[in-house]
Amino acid sequence: MTAGTTGTTTGPTGTAGLASVQSWVEWLGHRHGTDRYRRYTLNSLSCFALFEAGLWTLWVVTNDVGPLWIAVAVLGAAHVVVQALLSRAGLRAYIGLAPRPYLLAALYTAVTVAAVAVGCVLQAKDRVEGKDLAPYVLWLMMFYAGPPMLALSLRAGTALVSAVTLGSLVAVFATGLRGESLAVVVGGTLFLVPFMALALRASGWSVLLIEELAAARGTQARLAVAEERLRFGRDLHDILGRNLAVVALKSELASKLAERGSPEAVDLMYEVQRIAQDSQREIRSVVRGYRTADLHTELAGAREVLKAAGIPCRISDGPAARLPDDIQTALGWVIREAVTNVLRHAQHATRCEVSLRDTGEGAVTLVVENDGSDHRGGRGHRAGSAGGGHGPATTAGSRTADAASADGTTPAGSGLAGLEERLTQLQGTLTTSERSAGVFRLTVTIPWEETP
Repeated sequence: MTAGTTGTTTGPTGTAGLASVQSWVEWLGHRHGTDRYRRYTLNSLSCFALFEAGLWTLWVVTNDVGPLWIAVAVLGAAHVVVQALLSRAGLRAYIGLAPRPYLLAALYTAVTVAAVAVGCVLQAKDRVEGKDLAPYVLWLMMFYAGPPMLALSLRAGTALVSAVTLGSLVAVFATGLRGESLAVVVGGTLFLVPFMALALRASGWSVLLIEELAAARGTQARLAVAEERLRFGRDLHDILGRNLAVVALKSELASKLAERGSPEAVDLMYEVQRIAQDSQREIRSVVRGYRTADLHTELAGAREVLKAAGIPCRISDGPAARLPDDIQTALGWVIREAVTNVLRHAQHATRCEVSLRDTGEGAVTLVVENDGSDHRGGRGHRAGSAGGGHGPATTAGSRTADAASADGTTPAGSGLAGLEERLTQLQGTLTTSERSAGVFRLTVTIPWEETP
């Protein structure tokens, strides 16, 4: 991608292919990744039921079993419906969103056993040949194996599936299934039953893993913010703890001297006043350092904070080292606010790119782009100018709180509106745009010409 440009991202064929796949995935369903993946998995499990319904229909149409076709059709339909319900309920139970559906699992087992019993009756009455009964039993066992493995614990699910499968094989053997047909049923069952059981169990595990990773990434982002707050708190503690201890000691000594009428108490109180004034200046210095946005520090901090949140960040700092202090400070604030918005409004982002470049036309441009944006309701858009009518600007509906500056005045806000105020002083512009597939781009342009 070329920083600072607009339009469709171009690149190698592989990259374009991945972008198209990502766009399709973003279009498919809920805007939150974990919910979208969970729904995709649920729909995939439902496809097994549709596939089984097609196989049952084909079997009933191609086999003349007399009046028993009604029993086969009813049991087949019931098996399909209960399978779909149990798969969905089992997945929700597996990831902890619902209790285990024991009654539904018992119903599914009963329908399966009843369907096997009807197959045995068809075999005993010579309504079907062995080659026709083999797929009947094999499909039953194959589709039965998966849902109980999601709905029940691993031990209980394995025991139940194994018991039903073994019992069904014994039943069809006892009713006369022999030869090649029996070999097909036994061989297919030994392969397909474990395969389906593991496949559905793995599907539930993947959904659980995705949700746990999403929760962990959110925790990492909060920890990164908490660590910065702790650092600020430690700085204040180091200053106030030492000075307040001295103030308390000297005040106690001054009070004792004052009780005895000693004039030295006045000198001690002057000393207390001086220490208090020094403490105030030191605290203001700490706050000033905390509220000052150094471009290089903010770029390094952006990479570390996003890394801690599980979001890879690629940074191109271009002419950063050659920029004047006022432009560096303004761009440092932009980086800080952009990273805050990525953590707040793009919790499912998979990438963030920061690019600073000299346009060659008397300006420097900073572009921050990330995917996974969710600004519906989180941000509002309005057209305006960040300074001197140089271009459109977009502001945020959410604002971060302003803090008092070192001299006691209230600084400009740290939201996008606050950034506009800072950029206005430099005749800069701020624009934002949301592209397809949830890609959000923030662009800042500030007039600058490098002096020889």
